[in-house]
Amino acid sequence: MKKIITVTFLFICLVNFSQSKKMTYVAEQQYVDEEKFPGATVLIGNVKMMHAGAILTCKQALFYQKQNFFKALQDVVIKQGDTITQTSDYLDYDANSQQVLSWGNVVLKDPEMTLTSDTLQFDRLNQKLYYQSFATIKDATNTLKSKNGNYYLETKKFTATTRVTVVNPEHHLASNHLDYYTNSGLTYLYGPSTITNTQNENRIYCERGFYNTKTDISYFVKEAKLYLKERTVEGDSLYYDKKRGFASATNNIQVIDTVKNFVTRGNYAEIFEEKDSLFIIKRAVAISIVEKDSTFIHGDTLVVTGIPEERIVRTYHNVKIYKSDLQGKCDSLHTDQQSGITKMFRNPILWSDGNQITGDTIHLISDINTEQLDSLKVLNNAFIVSKDSLSIDEYNQIKGRNMFGKFIANKLDLLLVKGNAESLYYNRSEETGAIETITKEISSNIEFTLEKGQIISMKYLKSSDGKTHPPSQFPEDETTLKGFVWRAEEQPKTKNDIFSKNKGEDLPEKKEKKSSKALFRAEPKKTAKKL
Repeated sequence: MKKIITVTFLFICLVNFSQSKKMTYVAEQQYVDEEKFPGATVLIGNVKMMHAGAILTCKQALFYQKQNFFKALQDVVIKQGDTITQTSDYLDYDANSQQVLSWGNVVLKDPEMTLTSDTLQFDRLNQKLYYQSFATIKDATNTLKSKNGNYYLETKKFTATTRVTVVNPEHHLASNHLDYYTNSGLTYLYGPSTITNTQNENRIYCERGFYNTKTDISYFVKEAKLYLKERTVEGDSLYYDKKRGFASATNNIQVIDTVKNFVTRGNYAEIFEEKDSLFIIKRAVAISIVEKDSTFIHGDTLVVTGIPEERIVRTYHNVKIYKSDLQGKCDSLHTDQQSGITKMFRNPILWSDGNQITGDTIHLISDINTEQLDSLKVLNNAFIVSKDSLSIDEYNQIKGRNMFGKFIANKLDLLLVKGNAESLYYNRSEETGAIETITKEISSNIEFTLEKGQIISMKYLKSSDGKTHPPSQFPEDETTLKGFVWRAEEQPKTKNDIFSKNKGEDLPEKKEKKSSKALFRAEPKKTAKKL
């Protein structure tokens, strides 16, 4: 039997629970129908429920007094204080546990954001919202979407998981797990995440990190990768300020030039996008890949500037070079990739095909199309030495003011010594290998033709003065030319040797870090042995 009570005034029912759980409601009509709604009081017309600081209004409701449970139907609105308002089609409220379940066109608003979802749960005791069937959160800066999520009202923090996106006019962030603060725009990433700049397609990937969506500053500490227009930057940790166009990376860094076959590595790097420049230290190495034969260049500091077509690489202090057929060492190195010229400064030395080449300055010129060595210039105090392979103390030597060489297939093929040219070489018998004669020549200019590092002919371009002696008659005090120094112990034999410590040198990682700003302010002769 249904009992209906029509009220012309606001009817107030006080439920007999403790003060903290007391629920108050008003309605235009209420009745009991035990057949259809056992244990419930049916409330109709401008229903209003109040409990623990929350006010709920709807058109219809069921109140289960024994369970202290409230089910709201149609045009449901719940308000908490002056800050939170939520609307939905339906709502269940357990007053004992203060748990709210809303479904059907759920919209929740607070001063920081607006949340929309089909289903939303609200833990009022812990001031926590959570959903498991997708929701969209909009604030002044971003729109966040995810399948699962929790929102903590007191800290304004979203913890979103599964198919998470955070979007604004400039960026698109995709992740599987993140924390997002609506009041500050701070985002903490805990799973595979990608941030894409929608204006220039720059991307950042990481598996753990931090991103400020308002300032565009980010910091990543796991599997960090920054994809710029012409570079990819990887490192154990990565800092990126998008507005300044500045990035820095630390430990196990790799910067890949996506236009040319060029890679730089080290343990600390700075990248300046607007200047198109890179500064790298601590076991810094530049790697040029040519026909599967890489050239490794190490120095205490590497600075790379310019667009790929006009790129310049500067290497400072304790520079070492390793390639399978060419090694070198100097104090500083300057490479202009547009012209193909590499300049070695301060006590430079090259080793090529068994020959040691030194001078005040050495220039290596590469063919910019094939990227293979084309020619060589040794300026001032030029000296080339090769050790006689069948003896301990004999060295074939050529010196002069300047030297100019020509490479064929990366092998030294022709050598021209200009100015004060001198040569000293040992001639051996082709049959027995014994030294037959020792020749010492002096001329203004001498041209040498080489094959597999050995002189096969020489031409004196001006008159020469020299003698050929039997070994027994050669003066012992003339076995070396003035300025001769044999430096074989300094030659890098493998790519790892470019990091080795020679006498008087410090390992790169022990060097004090320098500021990047400071760096930006013929007649044929008998065959001689290897030379």
